[in-house]
Amino acid sequence: MIPTVMMASATSTCGDDSTAPLPSSGSILQLLGVQPSAESIDYVDNKKQFQLDSLTTEKRHPKTMTLSDVAPKDIPGALNMLFSVDDDITDTLKAVSKDPGAVKKLSAAIKAAVLAKKHIYVYGCGSTGRLAKLMESTFWRPFWTTALSVAAAHPDIKTKLSGLSATIPDELIGEMTGADRALISSLEGFEDLQLIGQLQLTADRGITQGDVVIAVTEGGETSSVIGTILGAHDQWVHSANYSAAEASNHLFFVYDNPDSVLMPFDRSRSVIEQDGITKVNLTTGPMAITGSTRMQATSIQTFVIAHALQDAVVQILREAQLDANEMKLLGFDGDVSLEDRLASFDGILSAVKKTVPELAKLTQIEADTYHNGHYATYFGLRSLIPVFIDGTERGPTFSLFPLDVIGQTPRQSWFQVWTTATDAHDAWSKMLGRPFHGLDPKIYEDPFTNQIPDPYLKASALESLDKAGDDQEKLYDFSFTGGNLQSRGPVSGDLGVLIAVDDDEITQVGAEGDFSRFTQTFQERRANIGLIAVGTSDVHGSLAGTGAPLIRLHVGRANDPFRVGQNVALKMLLNAHSTAVMARLDKVVGNTMTAVSATNLKLIGRATYLIQLHVTDVLSNPHWVQLHGQRDGILPMPPISYADFNAVLYDAIPYVKAKQSQHDQDATAVGLSIVRILESLRQRRSVSLDDCLALLKKGGGLNAYLADVRTN
Repeated sequence: MIPTVMMASATSTCGDDSTAPLPSSGSILQLLGVQPSAESIDYVDNKKQFQLDSLTTEKRHPKTMTLSDVAPKDIPGALNMLFSVDDDITDTLKAVSKDPGAVKKLSAAIKAAVLAKKHIYVYGCGSTGRLAKLMESTFWRPFWTTALSVAAAHPDIKTKLSGLSATIPDELIGEMTGADRALISSLEGFEDLQLIGQLQLTADRGITQGDVVIAVTEGGETSSVIGTILGAHDQWVHSANYSAAEASNHLFFVYDNPDSVLMPFDRSRSVIEQDGITKVNLTTGPMAITGSTRMQATSIQTFVIAHALQDAVVQILREAQLDANEMKLLGFDGDVSLEDRLASFDGILSAVKKTVPELAKLTQIEADTYHNGHYATYFGLRSLIPVFIDGTERGPTFSLFPLDVIGQTPRQSWFQVWTTATDAHDAWSKMLGRPFHGLDPKIYEDPFTNQIPDPYLKASALESLDKAGDDQEKLYDFSFTGGNLQSRGPVSGDLGVLIAVDDDEITQVGAEGDFSRFTQTFQERRANIGLIAVGTSDVHGSLAGTGAPLIRLHVGRANDPFRVGQNVALKMLLNAHSTAVMARLDKVVGNTMTAVSATNLKLIGRATYLIQLHVTDVLSNPHWVQLHGQRDGILPMPPISYADFNAVLYDAIPYVKAKQSQHDQDATAVGLSIVRILESLRQRRSVSLDDCLALLKKGGGLNAYLADVRTN
């Protein structure tokens, strides 16, 4: 943790009282007129296990330290900077491919589960929860649906696969904390509860001993995910003949921090020290954006778990004695080992990096779109979930409004995603490949009421439960239909982005159909248009020669019928693109997500750390010290403690929520807290949050403000 900050008495260049010293006694909170709230006191005293700035994934990456300076003037440079951090994934995967023991064990467990007609349960929270949905709805279901269709047309294949469950597409369940509603945005209070992970595993999804459980947490400390894996382990412990070795053949914990940095956290240590759980450690290092584990951590976890699934399928088909021609019909042409699959990431990343010149054009257009008060609409078929994920994850990372509900007026979300569907229900079905699944209050309400001792978490969880049921499906419509065109269709200055994955979809871009109709609609309404094509075919049709950004991501799917390479490449491209867009919009300072939404205990800790980090940086700046440093005969104020920073943050949160309810996306708790502390020190008086917000808006944002206080 950053040490307390010593505050020197200061002179100021602002106001009539510029020569007045700061009080020689009292704290920064007295200067600001802030009284620590009960919740802040509780957080500092009792929530130390969520103060995670010691984790590797929460550190600043040296390659991207100047991102916010580079992005406004050199978009290709910013994108290259972001993609350079993905080299860390290559390094980790090279090591894993040489010693893939834990991943091979995972593949073998999946194979055994399929042959025994058991379930495979992938569970995550936030970004890894969306990863779990990706495993089910983008990788597993589409492959097996196609495979069963091919088998129906080829009697020999059908006979050989007859021993598998007829419902094999349903045998893998991808679940996230808060269920399908959490795909839209996180539900406060849920992530911080081990209880919800246990309930979703057993009482809701009915996962039992013998099923395979893959619990995925970006950092290795997410409470709900730990609750799931420990709940699954308890099923084995309470069985008649418990064997840690046998339990570890079914239970897997996937994470992205060194064990040594996780051991001080009780919940993480309880898993790491458990022999009955197989650990799959995929540490890559700090993220490209400080703490943004939606990027490198989730990319490597997606790549590894998906390839473990695909490798298991290869072994299943071989055991069913499919010959080479039959394997080819299902997309497997040749013999590719798991080690080879894991080592193939470097080629995928190389293809992503080659898109930078054209991707930079799209980044420029999208940033300008939002800056000018307009909106972006992404359209995808096979790409629907990866595109949806990147769009929804922008919200908590950069304090943007989540996707709008049906009938939202005025529009709040800058971003929306459409797909070919007849209505809202059909769009959900197209995305998930199954019916929408919410949380049933009958399962959760009583345990939440009686088993959560923390009053703040209890209140938050019960409130979120009302927003997580099956009825939530009806609030959102992602269909490319007349109703959406009428109410949320493009106007001049908006942006439409087509995402085509694989050669058959790229061909559709230039043919009759919804790709063409989408393009025509945006062009007719004088909106901008762009295309991201993931595959090996050339792009033809109305976009060619228009000057619109055409991003060609040359990744095929030879021996990859799950399309792991294509989807991971698209994910990395979209992550870097959306991050660069937000960096141009002052949503990033250096490489820190200063616009982060402080919506759970982990993010409260991250937000406190970021306030402390940037205030410390300014107060130690030589020019600040020269302008405002200690003067003879004036004692310094007491140091600013972690508790002080946290109290200022908690004091800002209700104000930010009120502003956001008024559709103001410029109000962020971290930014306002930083300005409030520094500006109050400069002016020797308490500066209100209203004044701080006005200062940020007038002065060009947080980056401009911090540059000013270092020099004036």
